[in-house]
Amino acid sequence: MLYYGRGAVSEVLDRAQLKRGLFEALDKLGPRAKVLALPPDFTRLHSQAGLLTRYVREYYGERLAAVLPALGTHSPMTPGQIREMFGEMPLSLFKPHDWRNDAVTLGTVPSAYVSEITEGKLDFDWPVQVNKLLVEGGFDLVLSLGQVVPHEVIGMANYNKNLFVGTGGATAINRSHFVGAVYGMERIMGRADTPVRKLFNYGSEHFGHLLPETVYVLTVVGRAAGGGLAVRGLYAGPDSEAFNRAAALSLEVNFERVPKPFKKCVVYLDPAEFKSTWLGNKAIYRTRMAMADGGELLILAPGVQEFGEDAQIDALIRKYGYCGTPRTLAAVKANPELRENLGAAAHLIHGSSEGRFGITYAPGRLTREEIEGAGFKYADVQAMLARYNPDTLTDGVNVMPDGEEIFYISNPALGLWAVRERFQP
Repeated sequence: MLYYGRGAVSEVLDRAQLKRGLFEALDKLGPRAKVLALPPDFTRLHSQAGLLTRYVREYYGERLAAVLPALGTHSPMTPGQIREMFGEMPLSLFKPHDWRNDAVTLGTVPSAYVSEITEGKLDFDWPVQVNKLLVEGGFDLVLSLGQVVPHEVIGMANYNKNLFVGTGGATAINRSHFVGAVYGMERIMGRADTPVRKLFNYGSEHFGHLLPETVYVLTVVGRAAGGGLAVRGLYAGPDSEAFNRAAALSLEVNFERVPKPFKKCVVYLDPAEFKSTWLGNKAIYRTRMAMADGGELLILAPGVQEFGEDAQIDALIRKYGYCGTPRTLAAVKANPELRENLGAAAHLIHGSSEGRFGITYAPGRLTREEIEGAGFKYADVQAMLARYNPDTLTDGVNVMPDGEEIFYISNPALGLWAVRERFQP
């Protein structure tokens, strides 16, 4: 079912159109007394979910009783980030999600089903978990807002991932991430139907009735022709139709098939958005299917100051490093601390090139010893920014004054790049 749907590769939806589209969808829901908004956090600033949440507040007024950013394992939003993303909405509306302590379990996906969807690679069960506020808060509507874009863990971000990871608990997040890593990132990215999505769909189909009525409001955002961003689509509905429509458009908008592998790729991480390799490794995930064997990926990361946004995960990354799938799986088997944090193990797999291409980090606030200890090569950030100036480079192929050819990406979170032989939708 679709309450609103508009989008195309050439579409540009301005603020007035987004507001009208959202209000048209909300009009179809009838009166509501107590509404919970579930947008992404600051790491998805470009999703337009902040703007849409402001419009939800305008539509419902005081009936919008709470806003729960879908943090997953990310750090809680600061008041400054809330202001930048959501404007002058009352700070008292915003509730933090503690993924280690705030989740309740709605039910369980059986191990036999997990084995089936992972081709026998894994056989644990999977708890369907959400923040307790969704169950105990007395809401008669949950509005899950966000952007559909290629994603390394699930294939296409958002929809019920916002519930079961964004407000999920430690076991659910750890195991779902591990499912994606073991199944294979390059078999997942850019696809709407994946083993991880099947987990979440099972949760929705079997246990969604335990939650308040949930409606998804989904954007598709791409680069504008003259620079900046453009909203290419807006879809709203209570089930998978809105997601599937958005995912199909996102594949057209956010996926770039390149004619030849990158011998040298330079990716810039906006310091306002990327402060950890946990997030910054999107530079690796989204380009890996376009990187040439023996090629070099340089990540300009002036804001990166840590590995994990959670202290425990940060320590695990420092200890085990981005060492590739075989060594990571062996470490999981040998070390209980990693078995109990499978999300961290999945991240270590995702962040390795498996030795196929080189990865150099130029971080703002991590030392050479820290970067090399985690398995990357190190470069001085100021020297690299002087040579590869984000203010003068353009997305795509650039030829440097000395003749060096690079492929430049100004924000890896907005897309997916691949050569034809490595990605067939």
